[in-house]
Order: sequence, then C-alpha cells, then structure tokens
Amino acid sequence: MEILCTRPECAHPQNSFADLDDPSKFKTVQQKYCTSCGMPLILGGRYVPSKLLGKGGFGAAFLAKDRFTPTMRLCVVKQFQPEGNLNAQTLAIAQKLFEREAIILEDLGSKHPQIPQLYAFFPLVVPHHITKEEEQFFYLVQELIDGEDLETELKRKGVFLESEIIEVLHEILLVLQFIHDNNCIHRDIKPSNIMRNKQGRLYLLDFGAVKQVTATAGNPQKRSTGIYSMGFAPPEQMQGSAVYPATDLYALATTCLNLLTGKPPEELYDSYNNCWNWKPHVTNISDGLANILDRLLLPSPSERYQSASEVLQALHSSQSQGVTSSAKTSIQTPSNPPVSSVPSPPSQPTPSPISHPPKKSFPIVDLLIYSGFTGFEGAILIWVLKGFLAAPGIVMGLMLIGGLIYLQYRRILDKKDLLIIVTITVFLLIVALFFGGLALDSVLLLLVYGALGGASLIAITSLFKLIYQLLSKIF
Repeated sequence: MEILCTRPECAHPQNSFADLDDPSKFKTVQQKYCTSCGMPLILGGRYVPSKLLGKGGFGAAFLAKDRFTPTMRLCVVKQFQPEGNLNAQTLAIAQKLFEREAIILEDLGSKHPQIPQLYAFFPLVVPHHITKEEEQFFYLVQELIDGEDLETELKRKGVFLESEIIEVLHEILLVLQFIHDNNCIHRDIKPSNIMRNKQGRLYLLDFGAVKQVTATAGNPQKRSTGIYSMGFAPPEQMQGSAVYPATDLYALATTCLNLLTGKPPEELYDSYNNCWNWKPHVTNISDGLANILDRLLLPSPSERYQSASEVLQALHSSQSQGVTSSAKTSIQTPSNPPVSSVPSPPSQPTPSPISHPPKKSFPIVDLLIYSGFTGFEGAILIWVLKGFLAAPGIVMGLMLIGGLIYLQYRRILDKKDLLIIVTITVFLLIVALFFGGLALDSVLLLLVYGALGGASLIAITSLFKLIYQLLSKIF
C-alpha cells in the first residue's frame, strides 16, 4: 500500500508498505512512519493520505482513506502549514481562519446537502526531523466531492451557455441564502470554489474565509480582513471595509462573467472609465440576465440586490414576464412590492424576459459524441439480442439503449467512460472471433452495423439540431 507523507519539506514523501495490503492489518496497525523523515503517516490514527490534491499558501490538501469505516471511505485531508516566514500576527490570523473553516463546516455542512461535511479536526505535534524541535500541524478532514470545479470545467469544455449560467446562479443562490440566513458571509465565491459532482449537483467549497456577522446590512460592522480573490471581490472587500450578503452576490456575478466569457474578471473591467465592459465578449445573452448581472456588479453594496432571495425572485420574475404581458404588469404593480427595502437604482432597466433554463445542457461536440456512441452500441445490442430472442430481443435492446441515454443525460457516463465501453465491446467481439467460434464475417458485419448505427444517429442528431436552431431564430 502506498502512503503519502504530509510533512511539507519531506524529500521522499512516497512510502510503500506491502503488509498493509492485508485489510485486517490495515485496519488494526498502530502507526506507520515515513521512511525518509519519520513523520507519522496515519493521521489521527485513522486517515491514510494517498495523493496530493493541491497546495496553497496556508497548507495542502490530500486524498485519504478512512480506515475505520467499512468501505474505507475516501475523504479530503487539509493540512494547515503556512509557507514562508510569517510574523506572529499573520500566523495567528491564518490559524484562526483554518479553525473557523472547521467550525463552519461542522455547523453548516451537517445542515445543507451542498456544503461538504466535517469529519474531524485535530492537531499533530511531532519533532522536526533535523532540529528535533517540536512542530505543530493542524488537520481538517472533510467530505470528498467527487467531480470537478467550474474553473476546470471551463478549461475543459469552453464558455458556458446562458442556460448553464442560470443553473449555476439558481443552485449557488440557494446555498448562499442558507449561509446568509445563518449569519455568515462566504467572502470567496469563484469558479474554483464551486464543485460539480458526477451527478451534476453543485457544491460550495472552501469556507476558510467565512466571516460570521450579527449586524444587518445597514449597520456598521467590523472591518474585513484582507482575504479575497483578486478580480472576484467587490470594492468594499478589497478596501478592507465591512462585508455584507451583497458582497457574496457581487462575487457570484463576477464568477458568472468568467464562465460566460472565458476571460478573467480583470480583462472585463474598464479601469479607465471605472465600469464593467463585459457584454461585447458575450453573444446570445438575454437582456433579463444581463440586467440582473449588471445590478449585482454595482460598486456600492446598497445599490445591489440585498439578498440571495431577491436575486432568485428577479430570475423567476424575469422568466414569468416571458409568459404573458399581464404577468409583467402584475409584477410591477404596487400590490406586489419587491422583497428588498433598498430601491432599485433608476438607471437600471426592468429585467427583460429570459428563457427558463433546462436542468442539463450539452455542448454540440459532446452531443455528437454521445449520439455516435449510442448508435454504435445500440446497433450491436439490437443485432446480438435479436439473434438470440427474435422480437423480444429487439425490445430488450431498445430498453438498454434507453438506459444508456439516461446515464449520459445524467452525466453518470462521461466521454472517458464511453471510450472504455466501446473498447470493451470491440475486445469482446475479437475474443468471440478467436475463442468463441464466431465467424470473421459476422464480427466484421457487427462492426459495420455499429459504425452505421453511430453515423446514422449523428446525422439525425445534427439534422434535428439544425432544425431546432432555425426554428429558434424564426420564433
């Protein structure tokens, strides 16, 4: 078994212990030590690091196994160990932020399904491997969200569609509403802190910068510490002033701009004229969403939406306005006042209609890949099952194809999985040829049917996509 040493300056952190490949020994062994620096390897007596996930200024994150769970559950172990020679005051602030993250996760993670749960928080005191002086490390263990963050997703598939942006807004606004209702402000909303798991659910991560507040938005608060991400933070946070729920909403809007354009926020801000200039970089965005983002990006917190629920209401109202003109009139009448006590600035137009977002959407390249895969596998499945079961085999084949389409729609199967499945299918046909008595011409015929099925479904999908786009432009 491979175990990774977590001492930052360890020269050879990779350790291998063949005896721990026995599950009974792995669960009962007292402790193992790094063969290079002597650091204890089984953290807290139960967490076994196996892979470095990332490093930052305040420490590192590791993928680990919890040996005291029946399935040896995977988790994330964060280590607090700042780099550089920090003065006592800065070190104390950093340690306080790390402890605060553990407290917030313990409180909020157990109450909301889109915030990681805290599993453990503990110190480790060990002698330095050279000077023998005592060193203290702090570890935070939390739930592993198996997926990729939106920064990585942006790099992989390109800019987000409007429907995908509205999905991100809706999901994260619900999380922020919960956080703000619990008197907390996240203060570090950005794409790398939003994770999408393999089932498509979005999670909000990294609560190390969370600020707990008790004052309302209009009352003075303590000054904010200088913790923020450049480009995503609003003016009041960069100036070290008081922060509000509207501070998080501003950062969420800049996150949306980054995902819409693929450009860092700094490139979208006109510092000469002191205003945002992002619209020339975006095509096919509705006025409704653009107006909502513009209001979220206003420099003064009092001019923005004051709560996540207000933004959600604006999104829903904008969608309702697209149904009938009477709905628009109803929303603007005095009998339906807005939730916010802060009036909208006169310069901001009423949001125009935007389309209701689909829960899932696929880039055209992904759509064609999924179509080709389904056609290839579907043609082979139907041909094989028909040979054994005649008409019932065709029905079973169609049912299996439906299952494949569902798994792709839910993103349970991604492009890597599709390639593996096709490879296994071809391998099984080759095995059947050499060891199962299947004739060569039958194997070639099956592959031809699969290729024809994949090409046909790609052609049909492309045709329907073209028709849909033409009709969308007309209507």
